[in-house]
Amino acid sequence: MRILLLTHSFNSLTQRLFGLLRALGHTVSVELDIADAVTEEAVAMFQPDVVLAPFLKRRIPESVWARTVCLVVHPGIPGDRGPSALDWAITRGDAQWGVTVLQAVQDMDAGEVWAWEPFAVRPGATKSSLYRREVTQAAVVAVLRALQRFEPGSLHPKAAGFLGSDSNIHAQHPPGMPEGQWILDSDPNKPGSTTTIGTWNPLMRQDTRRINWAHDDTATVLIKIAAADGSPGVLDTLFDQPCRLFDAHPASAEVIATFPGSAPGTVLARRGPTLLRRTLDGAIWIGHVRQEDDTTPSQPTPTQAPGSNVLKLAATRVFAAQAATLPELNVPLMREDGEWDELRYREFGPADARVGWLDFDFHNGAMSERQCQRLTDALRWVRTRPTQVLVLAGGQEFFSNGIHLHDIEAAQRVAGDSAADASMRNITAMDDAALEVLTLTDRITVAALHGNAGAGGCFLALAADLVWAHAGVVLNPHYKNMGNLYGSEYWTYSLPRRIGEAASRALMQERLPLTAADAVARGLLDAAFGEGTQDFGAQVLERALALAATHNLPQRLAEKQATREQDEAHKPLADYHAEELQRMHRNFYGFDPSYHVARHHFVYRKPHAWTPRHLAVHRQMSR
Repeated sequence: MRILLLTHSFNSLTQRLFGLLRALGHTVSVELDIADAVTEEAVAMFQPDVVLAPFLKRRIPESVWARTVCLVVHPGIPGDRGPSALDWAITRGDAQWGVTVLQAVQDMDAGEVWAWEPFAVRPGATKSSLYRREVTQAAVVAVLRALQRFEPGSLHPKAAGFLGSDSNIHAQHPPGMPEGQWILDSDPNKPGSTTTIGTWNPLMRQDTRRINWAHDDTATVLIKIAAADGSPGVLDTLFDQPCRLFDAHPASAEVIATFPGSAPGTVLARRGPTLLRRTLDGAIWIGHVRQEDDTTPSQPTPTQAPGSNVLKLAATRVFAAQAATLPELNVPLMREDGEWDELRYREFGPADARVGWLDFDFHNGAMSERQCQRLTDALRWVRTRPTQVLVLAGGQEFFSNGIHLHDIEAAQRVAGDSAADASMRNITAMDDAALEVLTLTDRITVAALHGNAGAGGCFLALAADLVWAHAGVVLNPHYKNMGNLYGSEYWTYSLPRRIGEAASRALMQERLPLTAADAVARGLLDAAFGEGTQDFGAQVLERALALAATHNLPQRLAEKQATREQDEAHKPLADYHAEELQRMHRNFYGFDPSYHVARHHFVYRKPHAWTPRHLAVHRQMSR
């Protein structure tokens, strides 16, 4: 089939579908939803069988949906309508939710349902986390089922009585009921046994999200912030300044006990990027905030980016002066469950077949200069531990996405600093972490990608001996999309040693996302197994323990050390580093401002003016 992906942005779900549909043999092109006229032009050029909209913030024009099958992916059960589907599901505490693929019509989310897939709502999951994991996986299943119902030459689907899957839930559209209103039956053989009529849910407003620190317990506060994660955040105040709250974590009982008698709402301490704030019955760590300014709408429309005039940054950076007066509650890298921090180290297995496991769960996978330094320090400490295998687990949502563009953009507001200087410091710190992995030759290193990886994060992973991922992971092993960046993290050494020089050059120019299966086929990943994060983590540990216990491990380590010595004699890692930084210096300080422009547009979520030609195949075809 010819499938046009019409999307507000090329987000993680769109990338996953892009790679999967291409792997299944479909001809896929992408058009960013910029204007009705642009969409009409794209459809006229590409002549798709289906327009698939994984992520939209406005209606598809009637001139398109009236003539072409247009399928919209909605993160809700059949009948659910509105722009805040996940926000309401999390706020209500729904245990089950789903993803619906429906046909575009005049009203939003009101067309005929072609397929839907339910999922269990993971307790404690934030909106962003739920979207990247459960929603994305359910969307893949529902989209593939919907495409099976395509009837060439018809705007209507092939007949299908059962639109759900394993959940044994049946969706019906009863005669006489308004279009878009559905009844869900728990048993398709007993119509009416358990019915729920989907309804329109409006944009969730800040008065619903607002935290009452004097009355809300910890669980309530966490739910409110989780339901607003990613966007729009919870409007609140810190140190008497209005801001939006993101990235919250529960504090342990031990931490809370150190502040007896503190009043709810009081900011008590700091740790890494976070501020500790008292709730009615406990406390939470607040990781990131976005300050409000006079031009930021307190209640944005669905198409507006909230806080579009300011940056989301670590809470301790935004309120650096206030944070400096608070006690710093550091914790050991190796510690028990229940005590939150960005990094954590654990060990598994017997003394002679020991596996070290290092988590570095940085918000949205971005790694600031400070975070890179923390990771480097952790890797140096890990060298002292008596293990045979080290698993670099990254974060549950992202392995890593490389340097922290928001932090770099913020450097322009600091007297005596600049975005160019901050970029060079950040990339140098990132390189230091990659170097620690490359030179860790007395044990086997495994990069375990629980979540997606992009740019420098991909090449941090490739510094390891083995790179594993699960089926849902998407990689973006390139830099050029960020203003033609050359890239560093020793990629000019790590990538060619895996796939060769010619293939490396082609990959870096391609600028396309890779599914895990595609990455295995091309040699970037050594293996892909497991369907999701939890299943993958358990299998990684099992495999790592087996690897640590192999009879020929000493021989394998000796070969690894010999290879590293030979490579160093041929060309020192310092030379690769110097050459990469010389090219990056041009990106940061040279006459071409492309990187600075692209970074600015990215961090402030500037509207797209056109679709990149490497995605818009139909525009390449028209040349």
